[in-house]
Amino acid sequence: MTAVQEPTRDSVLSVRDLVVEFPVGRRQVVHAVSGISLELRAGETLGILGESGCGKSSAGRAIMQLPAPTSGSVVLDGTDLTGLKPREVRRARARMQMILQDPISSLNPRRKVKDLVAEGLEVWGYDGDDREGLLRETLGAVGLDPDVVWDRRPHELSGGQCQRVCIARALLMDPTVLICDEPVSSLDVSVQAQILNLLERTKERYGLSMVFIAHDVAVVKNISDRVMVLYLGRTCEVLPSDGLEVEARHPYTRLLLASVPGAEGGAPESGAIVPTTTELPSPLNPPSGCRFRTRCPLATDRCAAEEPPLREIAPDHFLACHHVEPDTRPTPEEPHP
Repeated sequence: MTAVQEPTRDSVLSVRDLVVEFPVGRRQVVHAVSGISLELRAGETLGILGESGCGKSSAGRAIMQLPAPTSGSVVLDGTDLTGLKPREVRRARARMQMILQDPISSLNPRRKVKDLVAEGLEVWGYDGDDREGLLRETLGAVGLDPDVVWDRRPHELSGGQCQRVCIARALLMDPTVLICDEPVSSLDVSVQAQILNLLERTKERYGLSMVFIAHDVAVVKNISDRVMVLYLGRTCEVLPSDGLEVEARHPYTRLLLASVPGAEGGAPESGAIVPTTTELPSPLNPPSGCRFRTRCPLATDRCAAEEPPLREIAPDHFLACHHVEPDTRPTPEEPHP
């Protein structure tokens, strides 16, 4: 990969050439993720954006080794999880927690909230005297009244409350990295805002680094520091979230931006992008070269023959497209005092 993947001293999670494939029948393979790489910096939220089926959740689960990726490396705080034995993976993975898309299904319906949140402590044999106090403090930190929810079961809670329980369960393990896999997509809009604000507060309070996976452009932009755009298992573009609407240059990113109600074609300087077809290619047999070429109005023979490399076109802005040149615009000079 290119410079976007170069590790830095403040990186807490480094993923290299991650490949996730699932066999289907005897001869077919689903190419869910095909060689993506990423760097998660300390205290950063990296958003992973793309349509359903682009490999976002598969990438998140592979980072967690659930299951382990087909190939590639996942380095957490200097430890390569893919090279460890199963018991060592479980121990190292405790520093990385995951919040799943459906909060109700991810909770055991027979257990009470106090037991659900304490599951991690039970697994690792925590027997401190302040156990109940720690549980109550964590529940309070995610906006739940311990006295109200302590003995309740998941069916007695709302969807938003269940998601808060999931967040509390993850935080109790004191993780370095929190992977959020579509954590608000199943919630009402008003509850979504509450959970997003909660994640922002807990990130600051606990010093977390987050990978936030979603298909909602507005949600990813608002919570992320940088955005990685995936299409059919490959990285299209990586750029800072504050310049997403203006600086995005990949045709697929601009198509996603144009799909937001009220948008006017994505990046203003580039014009509207109209896909040549709405039919998505199959991950069983992805297109050669650029995988977006079957829907891209800019596609040429070169796009079919060559896979575009991910390269830096502007500071902290990386893109994989044959038809976009690096940004050569001069940097404005500082005004003289």
